[in-house]
Amino acid sequence: MRKFIITILLCAAGMFIYLQADAQEKISENLEIDHTIHDFGEIMLEDGPVSCSFNVKNIGDKPAVIYNVVSSCGCTGVQWTREPLRPGQSGKIDVTYSNDEGPYPFDKSITVYMSEPKKPIILKMRGICMEEKVPVEKTYTMTYGPL
Repeated sequence: MRKFIITILLCAAGMFIYLQADAQEKISENLEIDHTIHDFGEIMLEDGPVSCSFNVKNIGDKPAVIYNVVSSCGCTGVQWTREPLRPGQSGKIDVTYSNDEGPYPFDKSITVYMSEPKKPIILKMRGICMEEKVPVEKTYTMTYGPL
C-alpha cells in the first residue's frame, strides 16, 4: 500500500511539472518568456518553411535589449525586436525553419544574447519532417483486440 501511495504522489508531481511547462518561464529577475521549446510535431516536406515565435516580456524596472540571436544552422532564419524593451513591454523572436533538408527529425537551437541575464538563453525548435503520411495500419502492424 505504501508503494502505491508513493507511486501516486510521484505521478501527481510529474503531472504538475508537466502542466507548469505551458506557463510563462522566468529567465531572470526582469524577464519572462512564454516558452523555450517549440515542437512542430509531424510536418510534411511539401509544407515548405514553418515558423514559430517566442515572446519575451520585461517584468523589471529597467529597459532590456536583445543584442543578437544566432541559429545553430543555416536552415533556420531569425528576426527579433531590435528596440529596447521598456518595463512592461514585450518583444518577439521569430524563427523560420526552411524544411528543405529531407525527411528526418530535426532539433534546432537558437541562442539569444540579451542585456539581462548575462548568460545566453537557449531556445529549441523541433519536429519530424516526413515525406508522406503513413497510415496507422502500416505503422502498427499488430492488433490487440478491437480499437
